Amino acid sequence: MNDLYKILGVEKSASQDQIKKAYRELAKKLHPDRNKDDVKVADRFKEVSAAYSILGDEAQRKRYDRGDIDENGAERGPGAGGFGGFRSSRSAGGERRTSFDFDEAEDLFSDFFRFTGRRGTAGGKSHSGDRGDARSNPFEGSGRKKGLDISYQITIGFEESITGGKRRLHLNDGRDVDIKVPEGIQNGQVIRLAGQGGPGFGGAPKGDALIEVEVSPHPYFKRVGNDIHLELPISLDEAVLGGDIDVPTPKGRLTVRIPRGSSTGRRLRLKDKGVKRGSEVGHMYVSLKVMLPDDRDADLEELIKQWGRHDGAKMRRKAGLT
Repeated sequence: MNDLYKILGVEKSASQDQIKKAYRELAKKLHPDRNKDDVKVADRFKEVSAAYSILGDEAQRKRYDRGDIDENGAERGPGAGGFGGFRSSRSAGGERRTSFDFDEAEDLFSDFFRFTGRRGTAGGKSHSGDRGDARSNPFEGSGRKKGLDISYQITIGFEESITGGKRRLHLNDGRDVDIKVPEGIQNGQVIRLAGQGGPGFGGAPKGDALIEVEVSPHPYFKRVGNDIHLELPISLDEAVLGGDIDVPTPKGRLTVRIPRGSSTGRRLRLKDKGVKRGSEVGHMYVSLKVMLPDDRDADLEELIKQWGRHDGAKMRRKAGLT
């Protein structure tokens, strides 16, 4: 007899959270997408998935601990029926046999196999992979259990997080679905696809697919709330004389006028050029940074010598630094 706790590498006294954590780590490590054509890993993956299908369900775990069901989920005792993905049959001699339907069980889990406890998009409430209580699951207690939520993860570019777009997601059951990436989505936000998760029990609805969005960092844009910040290098002549220059934004380039006599740190606001989320629109802030040429410029040095006004000392005195 296989010990389900040993399969997951946890003690019998482990909490449900510890069991879930152990399963996540093993499932990520053993997932077929990461171990293509490795039969041994595939078998181990199925074994781990089967163990979690029992120990991950608190009610089924209690029955297993009491000895009401075996490691395959089959009832112990005469005349017992099957459960969930476990099917029961009799041989020609009337002997009872049980077998675990791995294909059906694998529908409970995602390509990335990371059951989530993070908040979803619906009002910031927590949506986890466990069954929950009767208030969160109206089918609890009736023998009809809503299917597990399955988590996926996608990575999008910074600009796509601002403008929104569409992505195609490959589900663990082999189907491809198109998902809409909302305009202004934030890093770590979760998109919920209702009814695209694990199968329900006793005719209950399927769970949901929860897609966590990771936004790649940008080399020069930074997002703060609905505002976008950019540090813009300008030359000395642009700082002194001012002028129109092209400035990049997540939605394209804009022509911005630099005021005469601009210093490093001066900030320009581009109204309503930030992130749009529903009826809210942020701004874009461009902070100027005066840069000198990388190569020594003799003409510039001579010009500065002739200028000779020593404004630097005056500025420091004015700031109380001398």
